[in-house]
Amino acid sequence: MTVTVRFAPSPTGRLHVGNARVALINWLFARRAGGRFLLRLDDTDRERSRPEYAEAIEADLRWLGLDWDLFARQSDRIERYQAAAERLKAAGRLYPCWETAEELEFRRKLALSRGRPPVYDRAALALTPAAIAAFEAEGRRPHWRFRLAPGEVRWDDRVRGPSHGDAAHLSDPVLIRADGSFLYTLPSVVDDLDFAVTDVVRGEDHVTNTVVQIQLFEALGGPVPRFAHLPLLTGADGGELSKRLGSGALDELRGQGVAPLALASLLAQLGTSEAIALKPDLAALAAEFAWDKFGRASPRFDLDALHRLDTRRLHGLAFAEARPRLAELGLPDADEAFWLAVRPNLTHAADAREWWAICRAPLAPVIEDAAFTRAAADLLPPEPWDAATWPAWTGAVKQATGRKGRDLFHPLRLALTGRENGPELKTLLPLIGRQRALARLDGREA
Repeated sequence: MTVTVRFAPSPTGRLHVGNARVALINWLFARRAGGRFLLRLDDTDRERSRPEYAEAIEADLRWLGLDWDLFARQSDRIERYQAAAERLKAAGRLYPCWETAEELEFRRKLALSRGRPPVYDRAALALTPAAIAAFEAEGRRPHWRFRLAPGEVRWDDRVRGPSHGDAAHLSDPVLIRADGSFLYTLPSVVDDLDFAVTDVVRGEDHVTNTVVQIQLFEALGGPVPRFAHLPLLTGADGGELSKRLGSGALDELRGQGVAPLALASLLAQLGTSEAIALKPDLAALAAEFAWDKFGRASPRFDLDALHRLDTRRLHGLAFAEARPRLAELGLPDADEAFWLAVRPNLTHAADAREWWAICRAPLAPVIEDAAFTRAAADLLPPEPWDAATWPAWTGAVKQATGRKGRDLFHPLRLALTGRENGPELKTLLPLIGRQRALARLDGREA
């Protein structure tokens, strides 16, 4: 059977790095196995789902480099869920319940106060026709629960190994709200069956759902997929990720100039036995994918590590690869000489804008010693300039003034760039040009 996986976000907000990791691992597994990747928007929550979030999810996935072979929106498939619900009702596995939210909360608190687990007591199954008629006369509408079969449910998890859960410890889950809308559980199982999903890969916060879903697969007469539950990401200190990353949304990282390949390389290897390394492309990540590399410990997402990885990528990036990004940054005229000059000093690609401005836009120089910089200006050679101009010029300044080391180079850098440090001036000086250099050494904005 063709391996088929799915990534099923709810369009109620932006994708964050935890979502992205799950999507990426699904995608890499599918590509490694020659299988299919389904993007499914779980948009049955009509109040919170937004089209702009759905569009943003697709845009974020494409930015990360992920494509999909299949696409579905749950809002387009309501009839399929209704048909499945009717089958479950006919089989006696889906039953109506009439309690209000307040009544259920009271029972939950009462059970806890008596030291009992707050498991639903199936009181609705004992209601008489007269009691049901009385509820209907009040205007109540039922919600519908799936009746769990007793006993232990076992599965072999690709990450967690042999796993199990006892249905007796769980409440019969609500599948349909009183307003007729579906909760996540039933549509998800119906979709997995209809699209022949073979492997459900998701975060370990869904482990408790697995017992219910396996019973639903069986109740609907379909094959049960394999499961892989990934440990959730934490921050670098082991705490909640959001405390360091804000919302952790991918658009925030994009705004910081992080390259998608750097993020993908980090997310794909976190929590595995592999050392974190920048990969040339997603195909290389897919070729190395294996379930036995994943551990049970919660991987730590370190924003600084991401930036270091991204910086390493930048420092090895050829001009041909950098040119489209430079154009996106508003630097369509940036050439290879500029890129090679500033590349070693970039943390993010967006930093190139600062150095382009230093080379091409007016700048207020920082003058430490006006007499010295004017003397240095008098010794500037005529153009054309190249990488040999800086050492020849500073050698002449050294001989004329007797300065050397920091006393020689520091005031020249401040006057020419306004910065304490930066790219080597032997490569930057020809980009600044003689006219600007003369003006700046004279203390004039240029």
